[in-house]
Amino acid sequence: MDTLVNFISEIADRVNNNKELLVKQRFDSDLNLYSSEDDDDLQSWREELIDIFVKSISIDLDESYNYLTKWGENGVSLLLEKDLPIETGIEEVRFYRNIIGEIIKKEAIDKKISITDFYQVISNFDSIVDRAVHLLSSSYSKIYHARISAAEITAMELSIPVIQITEKMGVLPLVGDIDTRRSQELMEKALNSAVDLSLTHIFIDLSGVPIIDTMVANHLFNVIEALKLVGVKTILSGIRPEIAQTMVALGINTKDVITFSSLHKAFKYTQLSS
Repeated sequence: MDTLVNFISEIADRVNNNKELLVKQRFDSDLNLYSSEDDDDLQSWREELIDIFVKSISIDLDESYNYLTKWGENGVSLLLEKDLPIETGIEEVRFYRNIIGEIIKKEAIDKKISITDFYQVISNFDSIVDRAVHLLSSSYSKIYHARISAAEITAMELSIPVIQITEKMGVLPLVGDIDTRRSQELMEKALNSAVDLSLTHIFIDLSGVPIIDTMVANHLFNVIEALKLVGVKTILSGIRPEIAQTMVALGINTKDVITFSSLHKAFKYTQLSS
């Protein structure tokens, strides 16, 4: 037992005495990995990782896991802040696994440690390494996808703006494909904006919509019907020849909807008829 304790103590002392060199060694190992500024920001994070690796062979694993969780969260935030890929963090873990693993092996040979004691130490160390990689990957994916979702929501809101052009008229210019999710956002945005702005007319401009199929048409006419229920008249503009042909081929009934080839013509018609 004393041999194992001394073995662990020797490893900890050797790593701690060379920590500054080990931290710098990572950047020196590959000068093209990232900038010196990024390297400076990662140094304290590396020091924590080295400390956790040392703790993994000298304290209870559960306690090491607790340290590791906080380290992983801080690391992921730092990687995202510096716009560094998850591979950077994983390579950091692998690099120090190899460095410290070699130290453990050399000390085990020098101290003539038994296979049983060596296996106990290296098993704990490998467990922390595996947990570190898993923690980085899962945390990075979770935070990254959360940011992507937030960006998509913001983009969705910005991509369906209702622009008030007169006291009672608004324009809703659509750009891009209209899927089920976007059509729901279209419905909510059109209704809420029409009511909030006290509009009587909304121009839905399709100039930027590349494809009109049955699903898109159904979504549009559902919006038109909903707007009609709240007292708002809808005019479709931006009906290009190919869109007109598609709508006819699909048998879409537009007899109750006023349509124009351009927003300019739609607005002019409304001004003349008012």
